[in-house]
Amino acid sequence: MEKSDIINFSALEKELHAALEADRKYQRENDAKFRALHQNVASYEEFRDIVLASHLKPLDKNDISGAPRKQPWNTVAAELKHASHSHELVQPQLTEIKPRSTSEFSRDWRRFGGSSYEKYNLLLKLGGKTLQKIFSTEVCFGLLGEFLLILSQCLKSGDEETVIGVLDGLSKTGRFGLNLSLLSQAEQKACEELFNRLGEYYSNYNDSPVMSLDFSEPLGVCEVRHVETDVNDILVKLKALMEKYGIQN
Repeated sequence: MEKSDIINFSALEKELHAALEADRKYQRENDAKFRALHQNVASYEEFRDIVLASHLKPLDKNDISGAPRKQPWNTVAAELKHASHSHELVQPQLTEIKPRSTSEFSRDWRRFGGSSYEKYNLLLKLGGKTLQKIFSTEVCFGLLGEFLLILSQCLKSGDEETVIGVLDGLSKTGRFGLNLSLLSQAEQKACEELFNRLGEYYSNYNDSPVMSLDFSEPLGVCEVRHVETDVNDILVKLKALMEKYGIQN
């Protein structure tokens, strides 16, 4: 038996646990959102704290002392430590990633760790339509803001139309308006900067005709001509998306 034919059961078990934990995390945070809404929290920060603390265990009813359970003093560090175990797996290749659900996406997303460009390439590879299907119910808590930060930071020339497709797909996910309202100031700023860059690109592109070669002439004669490239449809779509994302023209 060749080495490539050997099944790594340990790796499969880790992936299974990661997928189950991602699903449990989604359910916990979803329940916490409804609790926070019913409590009529006074601010976004309070709402976010309730959701982020959804993984903490409540007071043990059998504890007669009434003392709360001990929790790690630094819950963020604890989460990072837990996440580091998930990154023990070899970072996957983009061609290998084909998530079909939020839990599968969360598992693959975490496996890229802090690599913004890998995550950026993953978003573009999946595209808007696939992301819309994956997050048909809603984008997991906090992910929409992270997507916008990464798209804004990593946007490069040639990706503009694909990025617009990603933004379009995300705008059609469940509870988009709620997730949009929960963006932090930094995430809102990144969103605005992203749309401004996209708008500037297509405005300048529309003013500059594309040059192409006309090979319809006899051999040896090559005429350079202007090709009118109409990007009005993209600009109209971009303007509509800006309204959906709450960006002022």
